[in-house]
Amino acid sequence: MREAVAAAAGKLAAAPDVTLFGHVNPDADALGSALALGRALKKRGSAVRVSFGHPDKPAHSLRDLDVDGLIVPPSEVPAAPPLLVVCDSGSLGRLGKLADRVKGTIAAGGEVIVLDHHISNTRYGTVHVLDESAEATVLLVLRVLDELGAELDLPTARCLYAGLVTDTRSFRHASAEVHRVAARLLDAGVDPEATTKPLLDTHPYGFLGMLAGVLSKTELEPSAAQGLGFVHATVRKDQSDGLGSEDVDSVIDLIRTTGEAEVAAVLKEIGPDHWSVSLRADSRVDVSHAANACGGGGHRLASGFTARGEEHEILADIRKALDNAPLLGP
Repeated sequence: MREAVAAAAGKLAAAPDVTLFGHVNPDADALGSALALGRALKKRGSAVRVSFGHPDKPAHSLRDLDVDGLIVPPSEVPAAPPLLVVCDSGSLGRLGKLADRVKGTIAAGGEVIVLDHHISNTRYGTVHVLDESAEATVLLVLRVLDELGAELDLPTARCLYAGLVTDTRSFRHASAEVHRVAARLLDAGVDPEATTKPLLDTHPYGFLGMLAGVLSKTELEPSAAQGLGFVHATVRKDQSDGLGSEDVDSVIDLIRTTGEAEVAAVLKEIGPDHWSVSLRADSRVDVSHAANACGGGGHRLASGFTARGEEHEILADIRKALDNAPLLGP
């Protein structure tokens, strides 16, 4: 890991032009990672742009992180950036329409640095800073920033804290080292309440109506997931009209609280017979294996995938994948 961090920092330190990607529909870890590193590189004199395959703009709750105006739409990303950094994306598929920029960069002799903590990462770059034991990609970005000797100022620390607090579920899945990093970010001036509230505790009024409709049709299958219980809900497109992706994505955090179910799933309709699926496990089932079987990936306790088909077909695929997923403990 030290060698990988040093190699990445060495290439970034000498780069006059750097493009940074997060995955499609970037969350706080993906976007916070790209913006924190991009900000440091801009201060060093590099030309910097940050982008993601979809949508053209990030979620409203994340927009305040971009204090330098680094985010550009995919149409403004060169076909073959000389140096490309991909943050928090386990595969090319997670880059959407920007996946071809990775291939273009490598074909043109450029470098692609991948910073990621997903166990399912397919190692599609030329330099890989990967640590599946890291709770968030922002932790790997911080190692690179330290290697560069970059200043940990308040805007940079806020980007890192946003990724850390969300990917650790408000530090419920966090090691002692993560808490030490959080303390360092607070020392840099981060206001935890002001940073966390728009990310986790703020929704428009319409969210309540959507949630009521979704929860009323949630189903529990006690015998599924190898007898450990499976609960699932569906968010249809007409229910989520007018809401942000972060509002829809937060539904899984309520569904997963079902005490009788080891595994929770939320099917989010993104088009006719087109779904984005979130999977969460309490502690026993490796849902990254299940997600991978369905064409996606992620972490052992938090994964997802996209799929096409009717709702009942997607659920049947999930049940089968969960029955074949490894168990993580007694």
